[in-house]
Amino acid sequence: ELTAAQQRTEQRLEELAAAQQRTEQRLEELAAAQQRTEQRLEELAAAQQRTEQRLEELAAAQAQTQGQLAALITRVGGITDSVDDLSTRTDVLTARVDTLRDQVGKLIGTDLEHRYRDRATSYFEPLAKRLRVLDRGRIADLLDDAVEAGQLTRTERNAVLAADLFLSGRRRDDQADVFLVVEISATIALSDVRRALERAALLARLGRPAMPVVAGESIRSDASGFAREHAVAQVLDGGVET
Repeated sequence: ELTAAQQRTEQRLEELAAAQQRTEQRLEELAAAQQRTEQRLEELAAAQQRTEQRLEELAAAQAQTQGQLAALITRVGGITDSVDDLSTRTDVLTARVDTLRDQVGKLIGTDLEHRYRDRATSYFEPLAKRLRVLDRGRIADLLDDAVEAGQLTRTERNAVLAADLFLSGRRRDDQADVFLVVEISATIALSDVRRALERAALLARLGRPAMPVVAGESIRSDASGFAREHAVAQVLDGGVET
C-alpha cells in the first residue's frame, strides 16, 4: 500500500509539474501577447502623433490658402475697378469718336455742298442749260408767297427750304423753265432720294416744274434703284448717272 501511495504521489507530482510547465508556458505566451499589445499601442501612439502633425500641417496650409485667396480677391477687386475704369474711358472715347465722326461727316457734307454750289453749272449742265444757283433768300420769298396764296403750308415751306441746293434753268428736251432741288450727301441714302423727291414735288406747286436731284460721291444700291424708278437725277462725283 505504501508503494502504491508513493506511486500515486509521484504521479500527482508529475501532473503538477506538467501543469506548472503549462502555466509557465501560458504566462510566457501572455507576456509575449502583452509585449505585442504594448508595441501595437506604441505604433498607434506614433501614428496618432503623425496624424496630429499632419492635421497641424493641413491647418497651416488652409490658413495660407485662405490668405492667398483673400489676396486674390483683393487683386480681382482691383482688376475689376481697373476694368470698370477702362470701360468708362472706352465709353468716353467712343462718344468722342462718334462726335468726331459726326463733325467730320458735317465737314465733308459742307465741303461737298460748297463744291457742288461752286461748280453747279458744270456738274448739273447735262440736266438743264442756263443754270443759275438760286439764293436761299429768294427761294424763301417765293415760298412765303406760296404760303400766303395757300399753295403750301408753313411746315411744307420749311421742308422745301431745308434742301441743300436750288438751281434754275431750262430743261433741254422742251426748253421749259425748271427748278433743280438738290440733296447732297457723301454717301447717298434712300432717305436723301425721298427728300429730294418730296421737296421737288412741293416746290412744283409754285407753277414751275421742279426736278429732284441727289448728288454725292457714291449712292447705295437701294437708293439708286428708287431714284431710277422715280426719275430722280443722280450726280455722282461731278458726273450725271444715266
